[in-house]
Formats: sequence, structure tokens, C-alpha cells
Amino acid sequence: MNIHYTNMRILIVEDNEKLAKYTKQMLEEEGYAVDIASDGEQGERLALSDNHDLIILDIMLPKKDGVSVCKSLREKSINIPIIIMTARGEIGDKILGLDSGADDYLVKPFDMKELLARTRALLRRPQDKLLTKLEAQDIILDNSKHVAIQKGKVISLTLKEYIILEYLIINIDKVVTREQLLEHCWDFAYSAFSNITDVYIKQLRKKLKDSNEKYIQTIRGVGYTFKSK
Repeated sequence: MNIHYTNMRILIVEDNEKLAKYTKQMLEEEGYAVDIASDGEQGERLALSDNHDLIILDIMLPKKDGVSVCKSLREKSINIPIIIMTARGEIGDKILGLDSGADDYLVKPFDMKELLARTRALLRRPQDKLLTKLEAQDIILDNSKHVAIQKGKVISLTLKEYIILEYLIINIDKVVTREQLLEHCWDFAYSAFSNITDVYIKQLRKKLKDSNEKYIQTIRGVGYTFKSK
């Protein structure tokens, strides 16, 4: 069954004209509206000025590289989901991109079906919630507004970070395995980069100022648990 997101707009920032046009065509066939930028500076301007639901961002770009663009957008509180693309397959490049605030990554050359699957996963916002608000310790997740609040202050989380935190809180005091996080938050296997959950937990801890595991406790060799107290 094909699901069409007729109201979703995607920004592709890619200097390879052929790849950009092909990706645009494939996404449009799925019902998305698509814009293209051919360099980092133009991509950042469009991301700041237009209403997009997802950004597909190449790392190697003219004028301003993708990692710098991603960092700049996050510093300006632009929390649109971002997929980074890189022709380099080294783990370090992937971690660099995720640490800059990206939600997901793809290594070129990639299968267009995989890009579409990851696009759908990032754009799939939870609809039917059992609870409008989730509370744990001094953290509140307001699912009606998709906002995380800690001690009365809003925490700037990416969509993927929010979904992971939400899943941990829903399963408060239970051990959540890395495999469960992958299945729930990504919907497909990350065999090529199995420590992606650890990268995101590290980012969440940094934003929650959780250096002593007050909130998220590591269960060695298994996964994580969010503590009720």
C-alpha cells in the first residue's frame, strides 16, 4: 500500500544535478512536493525561509558543506528532520553528521527505495496517542505540540531524539534493548552502523545534561532504561 503525503514538502540540497533531479522525480511520484538547492548557502537560505518538512542534505557541497549547514540550522532552532548523504563510507563521517544534528544518514550510492523508506520513517509523526502528556521526573513530553520540557524550559530536540525519548519514557523503569529502539524508531535494520542508538543516547544525554545517568541509565551489553526517580 502506497501512502501519499500530498502536504509534505522536501528540500534536496545536492550539487550533482542528475542525482538531484532523479531524487526529486522519485519523491514527487510518491506525492511529495520537492525543492532543490545546488549549494550549501542556497540550501540554508531555503531551509530558513521556506516551510519544509524534511531536508535531504549532501555533505560535500560548494560554498558551504553539509555538516556546517546542519549545525547552523540546529543553532537557529530549525528542528526539521535532516537526512545527510555522503559518498564516504567511513563511520567517522556518519558520526560527524549525526553529531551536527542530522536525524539519519545515507551513503552513496544508495537504493532509492531505502531513501523513500527512511523519508517515510522520519515523516511519520505519531498520530493516536494514549496520553497527550507524558511525565517522568522533571521532564514533560507534550505530544499535542511535540515539545519536550525540562524543569519548565523547552528542550530543543530533533524529531528522532524526541521519538527515542518518548519510547524510553513510555517504558519507564523497563530495560529497552538497542534492537527495540531500532525497530521502533527506524523500522529497519542498521547492520552497517549498529551503534546508531548509542550516538543518539549520547546526544539526548547532552541535551538533558544527564552526565551522571540521572535519567537514562545504560544497561551494559543490553540497552537503556529511563528511571522514574
